[in-house]
Amino acid sequence: MASRTHVFYVGVTNDIVRRVREHKQGTFEGFTSRYNIDRLVWYEVWPYVRTAIAREKQIKPWRREKKIRLIESLNPTWQDLSEDWGKPIQPLRRDPQIPPLGLKSSVGMTVWNGAETEKLKDGS
Repeated sequence: MASRTHVFYVGVTNDIVRRVREHKQGTFEGFTSRYNIDRLVWYEVWPYVRTAIAREKQIKPWRREKKIRLIESLNPTWQDLSEDWGKPIQPLRRDPQIPPLGLKSSVGMTVWNGAETEKLKDGS
């Protein structure tokens, strides 16, 4: 997360949509609300909470310049990656000049949350 003036916040969450909304609404007092940190400019997805926390601990002590390089490697304009969340999705229009693929089975995407598997492995 970052402010318009590029003040950073690095954190871990199990619900990025909720957490970004909380930052945007200033739900909690403290560093992020004081510095108006309400823009999602970079994120990573990890299947296990321990891995996510380890990555957070790795990034937090980095110098500012290194964090900027990380953000700009994927988001050079510092666009708020969450700005279109919750808006209606416009259907894609197929170019009539390009024939359809003719797939014989349906194509989809499955989202898997590894945190539940980790919880079971831990026995907790």
